[in-house]
Amino acid sequence: MKKLILLSLIVLPCWALAQSAPRAEQPWSQRMTTTMMATYPDSIMYKGGRMAHWDYEMGLLLHAIEQVWYRTGDARYFRYIQKSMDHLVNEDGSIKTYELDKYNIDFITPGRSLLMLYQQTLPNKEKYRKAADLLRKQLAEQPRTKEGGFWHKKIYPNQMWLDGLYMGEPFYAEYTRLFENGKRFDDIINQFVWMEKNARDIKTGLLFHGWDESREQKWANPQTGKSPNFWSRAMGWYAMALVDVLDYVPATHPRQNELVTILQRFMPAVVKYQDPASGCWYQITDRMGDKGNYLEASGTSMFVYALAKGARLGYLPASMLTVARKGYDGMLKHFISTDEAGLIHLEKTVQVGGLGGNPYRDGSYEYYLSEKIRQDDLKGVGPFILASIEMEIAGEDKTGKGRTVAVDNYFNHEFRKTTEGQQEPYHYVWDDRQHSGFWLWGNTIRELGAKTASVTTAPTAASLKKVDVYIIVDPDTPKETANPNYISAADTKAISDWVKAGGVLVLMANDTSNCEHVHLNQLAAQFGMQFLPKNINMVKGDQFEQGRVDIPARSEIFPKTKTVYIKELAPIGIKAPAKAVVNKGNDVIMAIANVGKGTVFAVGDPWLYNEYTDGRKIPATYENFSAGKDLATWLLKQVVR
Repeated sequence: MKKLILLSLIVLPCWALAQSAPRAEQPWSQRMTTTMMATYPDSIMYKGGRMAHWDYEMGLLLHAIEQVWYRTGDARYFRYIQKSMDHLVNEDGSIKTYELDKYNIDFITPGRSLLMLYQQTLPNKEKYRKAADLLRKQLAEQPRTKEGGFWHKKIYPNQMWLDGLYMGEPFYAEYTRLFENGKRFDDIINQFVWMEKNARDIKTGLLFHGWDESREQKWANPQTGKSPNFWSRAMGWYAMALVDVLDYVPATHPRQNELVTILQRFMPAVVKYQDPASGCWYQITDRMGDKGNYLEASGTSMFVYALAKGARLGYLPASMLTVARKGYDGMLKHFISTDEAGLIHLEKTVQVGGLGGNPYRDGSYEYYLSEKIRQDDLKGVGPFILASIEMEIAGEDKTGKGRTVAVDNYFNHEFRKTTEGQQEPYHYVWDDRQHSGFWLWGNTIRELGAKTASVTTAPTAASLKKVDVYIIVDPDTPKETANPNYISAADTKAISDWVKAGGVLVLMANDTSNCEHVHLNQLAAQFGMQFLPKNINMVKGDQFEQGRVDIPARSEIFPKTKTVYIKELAPIGIKAPAKAVVNKGNDVIMAIANVGKGTVFAVGDPWLYNEYTDGRKIPATYENFSAGKDLATWLLKQVVR
């Protein structure tokens, strides 16, 4: 171990050296990611000094690191993902080491990072879309069973494996939502339905690892085609696939509930086999205490992730979170070690598990126990990071439980064309993942337990009835929208009445040339505020210090934030009941007002959009991501209704 640590220190770049001394108080998700980035300092593409192949392990880990980026706003995670992808994805969208004609569904998994990069780097990185299209082409041509289920690989004809649901379906679901208007959701749902139908054991409710439609494999039951044992990691892949695909299949889809029902049928069966002493799961799920069987890290991590996420999103009962927490505590006790450098490691992950092939794997109990166990195997590390994130969210999401945060999409109503030529709303909307959107802030709000929504019509008592926090941001000028919706006297009254009744209103203006101030100020005046006709914090190029705003010590609104970046904003004039909460010199940057039972927060810029929260543009000195979380927490706590 000491030799390995010394080698890592020799090759680590400066930023990774800083990363390799994790603080014990850091969340476990970040500590494990630090280990991985120290172990593979260039990118995950290089393992043991050689170029890695395009494979599912890499895709799994990069997806986990992506979630850490969303939790932190630390762009080092994003750059690591992008560098890893760029080692293998050529400018024309071709992928090094990828072979489409093998029809290996494992090759689809890294496509999730391609879709993220495509959405985050538009308009300059079409290569990610082209590479994703190549993977989509594989799915279109993937050999299928007679019903239509994807073969696991071309070399494994007529076989569906539980693993394949995670390898292919989350990418397939996100792709079809992004580019196909959800037209293939039925096909995706069918993959889960057919897998469960053909692999489920009626007695236990568990799922066998694989199913051979032809019944020709030696491992296949000649009557049912099922493999002979329940492997925890295989079922973990299936469970993770279910909760991830549900991120993309909307609740309004007529068959979405089929996925939820499968999850609700499957996870209680898994829970029955949780080891009561450790909280973990065994390599062979249903044979606790049998000779040679052992507690295994990857399957346990996957089950914890699926249980916690399913409970958080309301697909599973809240009691499942207690089960997940017991499993997670067991993981920390039984699977985590710490080396001399303070890096943590994941122990007891089985290296591989399969069926058939050469040498032949017969799916027997003895076979699964014969596979080697590895430290920091990516198939365990990725799910451990994901499970850790769910546990971190579980410690925070009571803040916004039962609350709805809605952004206005009526006064701010801009559109752009997609690559398919369709019109889509953008600019300060929740779904916009480009620099112009509020996606990252919305993700923070959702992780605090609240729902995000949009108000697409004029504000009325009816349209605001179920809204707890209402954000009006940068109302349109004629140069932005041909026929802008200006805030009317009726709108002002409806909003004022809603605030007095206990609503929390957020007013985010913009500089004078990019925001319709006249009508916005008629609303703001109801709360003792006016956005002034001048611009401050004008920033030239990358002179970021010109946009610096210091948060006062012991701030009630921003307790964890010291310095933020806000450029080209309109300062605020105030009178009672408004009061300043953040100043810069003689200018009021942020103000609040208590009116009736409600609260109003105002700032002269939409400074929490992705460009200034995702860490990629501004220096880390400016804590906009932290400020967004602080502000969201404070706003949710102001709700009294």
